[in-house]
Amino acid sequence: MIKNSKGFTLVEMSIVLVIIGVILGAVSIGKDLQRNATYQKISQSFIQGWALAYQNHFNRVNLVIADNPLSPTLMVNQNNGEICGDTLPTTLYTFMDSAGIRMPAGRAEGSEDKYVYLDSNGNPQQIEICFDNVPWSVDDSSAPTGYSLRNKNVMVIKGITPDLARLLDNSVDGIADARFGYFREMQYANNTSINQRVWSKTNTQDFANNNINQDESQVAIMTTYYLMPE
Repeated sequence: MIKNSKGFTLVEMSIVLVIIGVILGAVSIGKDLQRNATYQKISQSFIQGWALAYQNHFNRVNLVIADNPLSPTLMVNQNNGEICGDTLPTTLYTFMDSAGIRMPAGRAEGSEDKYVYLDSNGNPQQIEICFDNVPWSVDDSSAPTGYSLRNKNVMVIKGITPDLARLLDNSVDGIADARFGYFREMQYANNTSINQRVWSKTNTQDFANNNINQDESQVAIMTTYYLMPE
């Protein structure tokens, strides 16, 4: 004699669904926590590590990177363009290594200027560090808008996702504003208007800047400037 088999009750099904929801929520929160921890490491160890390396280079050789020792200009590369890890014939690594400066741990030996991380979709992105001398908006009471341009030495940070840019900006300036402060989006660094600017991209945009970001898409990236001390 075959006994009647029983299915799951609604209560049992509800309990299972709740448990699944809790597990999925925990996984999602765990991913966010892991990403935030990675971003904090990038900010504190990599970005601030390069800012310290820049200052150590100046303190040790009494020159900014790639300046002329016979006729110093106090401008990175004498205002002749950025110095990066791939700038030939003399790379950023060469300048630092020849001065005996310890660089932050980057992607690999000889690629200390690069750092690989995962964006909010879990796809790989790469930060690249350069240094340059660029026009920078500064307070100037004599200017029509109250701001004028002055050449400043900056760390150029390429390959930054929008959420990482905001975190770095908050870490440096205490507020996320792409126009003002020591940390700016590249396109707003020389803006002399009195208006604040929001960061030009968000994590809803893909690498090609389309507003169709999907899980398999790399998130849009930006280039930022971090003002170096004089």
